Amino acid sequence: MEKVLKEITPKSSDFSQWYVDVIRKTDMVDYAPMKGFMVMRPYSYRIWEFIQEAMDRRFKETGHENAYFPLLIPEHLLAKEAEHIEGFSAEVAWVTMGGSEVLSERLAVRPTSETIIGAMYSQWIHSYRDLPVLINQWANVVRWEKATRPFLRTTEFLWQEGHTVHRTAEEALRETRQQLEIYREVIEEYLAVPVVQGVKSAGERFAGAVDTYTLEALMGDGRALQAATSHFLGQHFSQAFDIQFLDEDGVLKHGWTTSWGSSTRMIGALIMVHGDDKGLRLPPRLAPIQVVVVPIGRGEERKRVLEHAQTLVAQLGESVRIKLDDRDEFTPGYKFNDWEMRGVPLRIEIGPKDIARKQITLARRDTGEKTSIAENQLRLRIPELMKEIQTELFRQAFEFQKTHSYNVDNYHEMDQYGYRGFFYADWCGSEDCATRLKSETGMTIRCLPFDEFPVTGRCVVCDEPSQYRALFARAY
Repeated sequence: MEKVLKEITPKSSDFSQWYVDVIRKTDMVDYAPMKGFMVMRPYSYRIWEFIQEAMDRRFKETGHENAYFPLLIPEHLLAKEAEHIEGFSAEVAWVTMGGSEVLSERLAVRPTSETIIGAMYSQWIHSYRDLPVLINQWANVVRWEKATRPFLRTTEFLWQEGHTVHRTAEEALRETRQQLEIYREVIEEYLAVPVVQGVKSAGERFAGAVDTYTLEALMGDGRALQAATSHFLGQHFSQAFDIQFLDEDGVLKHGWTTSWGSSTRMIGALIMVHGDDKGLRLPPRLAPIQVVVVPIGRGEERKRVLEHAQTLVAQLGESVRIKLDDRDEFTPGYKFNDWEMRGVPLRIEIGPKDIARKQITLARRDTGEKTSIAENQLRLRIPELMKEIQTELFRQAFEFQKTHSYNVDNYHEMDQYGYRGFFYADWCGSEDCATRLKSETGMTIRCLPFDEFPVTGRCVVCDEPSQYRALFARAY
């Protein structure tokens, strides 16, 4: 007997429940026995692998190498950079026992790795000839979050973190901006998620950084999500960890460092930007299954249609990630809905009439459009459709961001939009104003966008002369 297709809560009625329904009912994740932890199931982990491959290739093309550093960090190392440890103190998980033995020094489960990596770099770097050091790490981190949500904020998550040391501040700054551009390229060209680039305000920057550069994306409910960050650390960590080199002029100098990272929260962005009431909508570049073939037929016809579909899948399998849905227990209608829920970009329907006419019916997940084409055109048309769907998903997301971005002169104007969207407004630069706005509205300064020019208007909060044009939003 056919199972009832799992229902998904409509986005418009309860966005949070819609999000949970989608990730659970499409077999993206499951909850672990420990609060705040998630299990990434194969469907979501394959998406992460595609993201990894895209980024890792670009990291290596720009001279970076992968390495791995310990999960546990001695407390005295974590405490060396005061501002850094203060920024993470509430989130650090500690190991205090090894077996039945109480440890003489607590070990932190890494919330990030600047400290342990800095300690190692101080041993490896001695001369300007040792620079630059360009290392990336694919790893997991633990941050003891009070409120968690799969992909967006979990106690443990997967990420990559780059850590580099340079001879000059100029080199380090170039590195910081270069890595941000790599993130932008992957997020926009693979995830099909448009972002706003900018620098964080002092109150929002990474603990211990001189400057933090960020990519901010707008989710389907009008909230912002920090998609990736790149940090110019100056000489804070090199001084704290004694990372010094003898320069060509014979003077001992401290290195200039950077760190940059992105995580599995990008999958959360992918879901919230593109998903609809039917479930996921995956961009082809990241879809574990790009095309699904659903044979339609009964009795003797079914056998003939199935054989034809198998031949078709074998022919297309070299150029596209394709799956044949030959399950007997489900009707074609059930299968259509099931694969739509899982976000497969393109569905091929094939029945006896299609075979007789030597044609194929195509259904696009991004637009819902159905078309018929000659079967001998399929090899050429599939790659074109993959590009078209990728482009269309980005276009739709960009249009949503554009129509939900507002210029305001006073923060009370944000109320008419329900505080949902990107709000561009003047800011005097005072953290007191930023704090007041956050306490009264929940809005934070997401960044000072790169493409905005210095202004001479009035602060959106205090009405004093402004120094910056800022992007405000409620955020995850």
